[in-house]
Amino acid sequence: MGKSTPSGQAGAETLPRRRRRAGRNEARAGVLFALPWMIGLAIFTAIPLVLTFYIAQARFQITGAPKWVGLQNYSAIWADPAVWTSAQNTLMFAMISVPIKLVLALCLALLLNRVTMLSGFYRTVFYLPFLMPAVAGSIVFILLLNPVAGPVNMMLQAMGLSPPDWLLDPKAALWTLILLSLWPLGVETLVFLGGLQNIPKDISEAADLDSPRGWHKLVWITIPLITPMILFNLVTGIIYSFQVFTQALVIGGTTGKPAEATLMYMVVLYRAAFRYFNMGHAAAMATVLFVVVLLLTLLIFRTARSWVYYEGESR
Repeated sequence: MGKSTPSGQAGAETLPRRRRRAGRNEARAGVLFALPWMIGLAIFTAIPLVLTFYIAQARFQITGAPKWVGLQNYSAIWADPAVWTSAQNTLMFAMISVPIKLVLALCLALLLNRVTMLSGFYRTVFYLPFLMPAVAGSIVFILLLNPVAGPVNMMLQAMGLSPPDWLLDPKAALWTLILLSLWPLGVETLVFLGGLQNIPKDISEAADLDSPRGWHKLVWITIPLITPMILFNLVTGIIYSFQVFTQALVIGGTTGKPAEATLMYMVVLYRAAFRYFNMGHAAAMATVLFVVVLLLTLLIFRTARSWVYYEGESR
């Protein structure tokens, strides 16, 4: 006679199968919901990236078929003085604007974190400049810094100061571009504010009791606890600063006037692609920029192990 299996044991044996089936259904649903994003990533990011790597090693004038030239486009980049000038300006722009933006955004976040009344209003006010189109913001700055009728120069002259030629002096033009980049601080400020509001209250209160000096708490408690937000703003700030384009194009045009002081790397890339229709040269420049930004990002994440602290992490 065959052995009979109790009904309870049979039900217990089918329970893992039900769990596996539910897990597979959940995975299918997740893939289905993520499918539009995956398709968009493939069409608008992955495929153009691969094509850029290919065109960077070809002579391509849009109208004809690409012709393979190997590394000639990279050699042309090395010999192009405009590329070196723009790379120097872009590097200086990034080295100055990113640290200043981080410090200003942190200071604004500290102030907003102390505001109790109308806090939502102030957050909206500081975020609104980020929503303004870059072209409109650049035009507003050009009007404000007009050497004849600009309100900034008129105010400085009323104070007995000699205003610089913001947009005409090569020594001041790059600083004007940096000043323009510091205006929209909404995203960085809100990221810092979110980190400040997630600091446990017991740690904050213990720090207040231990040391009455506010800067001790800021240096030894607040800043270490928001280092993940500092890392995020630092990486995104470097990526965006190396890709500054719209403000530089509006202020300095494709020649980087005055005297190539505002000539940025992306402007030279744009000029090569859509003014001279040298897509191979532009693609090679884009590839170099991609590699440089990637290496800098990896370097930052590599060093982040020694200064970024996450909750629950033991060292």
